[in-house]
Amino acid sequence: MMQRIHTENWFKTPEGDSRGYIESDRLRELWFHTGTACNLQCSFCLEGSGPGDTRLELVKFADVKPLIDESLTLGVEQFSFTGGEPFLAKQLVKILHYAASFRPCLVLTNGTEAIQQRMDEVETLLKADNPVSFRISIDYPTAELHDAGRGEGTFDKALRGLKKLYDAGFSVSIARHMDKGENTSAVEAQYQQLLKALGLPEDLNIVAFPDFAAPGSLPNVPQVTTACMTTYQTEESRSSFMCAFSKMVVKKQGEMRVYACTLVDDDEEYDQGDSLTKSLHQRVSMKHHRCYSCFAYGSSCSEG
Repeated sequence: MMQRIHTENWFKTPEGDSRGYIESDRLRELWFHTGTACNLQCSFCLEGSGPGDTRLELVKFADVKPLIDESLTLGVEQFSFTGGEPFLAKQLVKILHYAASFRPCLVLTNGTEAIQQRMDEVETLLKADNPVSFRISIDYPTAELHDAGRGEGTFDKALRGLKKLYDAGFSVSIARHMDKGENTSAVEAQYQQLLKALGLPEDLNIVAFPDFAAPGSLPNVPQVTTACMTTYQTEESRSSFMCAFSKMVVKKQGEMRVYACTLVDDDEEYDQGDSLTKSLHQRVSMKHHRCYSCFAYGSSCSEG
């Protein structure tokens, strides 16, 4: 598979303005997409994941080891894993043991059956040289709203998974939905009450995400131009965009491919080839609709 050729749309908006862009100059965090297979089927899923889904294929140890090794030569500081549901990848714990022998790891999970059924295996990661932490998706602080998107009973299952991981000794955090016009302080207070009731720290890190829309969708959002990036952003703020310091590796058609953004694997113009080294210093266009979320809300998949 050859590296993608960029279309005019990569460089110009439909109105002919120069696209905003980010200069990718370092590799601080490397993300692995473990595959779009998931034990849940959520209509809002930004990956379109579901049971048996193969848009992005499940990874194996042999797939990721060379990229972990290459990233270490580039100064990577953290490895992160997302899906789908990562714990449907049979060799995930083996992968995590290897990755965590070098750097801290973060795993995004829905916290339900897939991980709970493997807790004995997961707990062996407590002996890793570097910490392995988990971010559990708890979309809303009530069962009614959470289960409406993920299925009946998933709220309680996710909370049970969160508690199991915390009680085992892992660092945990939460991913939640951010609704337009929400009262953020009130929502955060609800989560604090929920955590207190579970016997968990009320100050657990909570990462809020807007609606990113399904893969391949084309929601009508403002275009991010070069003028936007220079008028409303600074050199320092531009360097904090995820595509400035992170890459995402996915498996497509049997090949491991490096993508410029952890949120964009449905647009092949963001495919930067099969080498992390060669992917560095490639300019990243902000043409994808999810780029607006990073520009407007400061969206980031990172913990820090």
